[in-house]
Amino acid sequence: MPINTLPALSFTRLFMITSALTLGLTACSGEKKQADNLAIPQQHLVGVDRSATGGDDGLHGGVNAYLWRASIDTLSFMPFLSADAVGGTIITDWYQPVSTNDERFKITCYILGRHLRSDAINLKIFRQVKQNGQWFDAPIGSHTASDITSKILVRARQLRADKA
Repeated sequence: MPINTLPALSFTRLFMITSALTLGLTACSGEKKQADNLAIPQQHLVGVDRSATGGDDGLHGGVNAYLWRASIDTLSFMPFLSADAVGGTIITDWYQPVSTNDERFKITCYILGRHLRSDAINLKIFRQVKQNGQWFDAPIGSHTASDITSKILVRARQLRADKA
């Protein structure tokens, strides 16, 4: 390496190290925030409006806090792949009931609105069965999604009544 490139190389390294330290210190400064636990929304996010339309109990940008928490509670028997409180989306991983080795389920839950109503929640349920060592898509029962939705709504109403 020629001698005249050494100062430029050292300057580049020094600049990168200084930039990294500056960014690190900037990220550490300011208020310390407690890590959000998506499974347990903070109480200050729960609204208090209980209008005749079902309540405007918003969590972040338009998701009903009671529906969010009730969905988490109701689907907690399944492993979660992701849970986005702001977007109102819960995606579970495949769940295989203990009683069966050849059937598994996956659920995607969408909280669509701020009101505690049945049309503010949408469930997509996926079912697969194992045949010859491979998983194949299979239909679900006609009332499965509506039954789980009903359980979520009942839980959400319990949570709202407990808050009152």
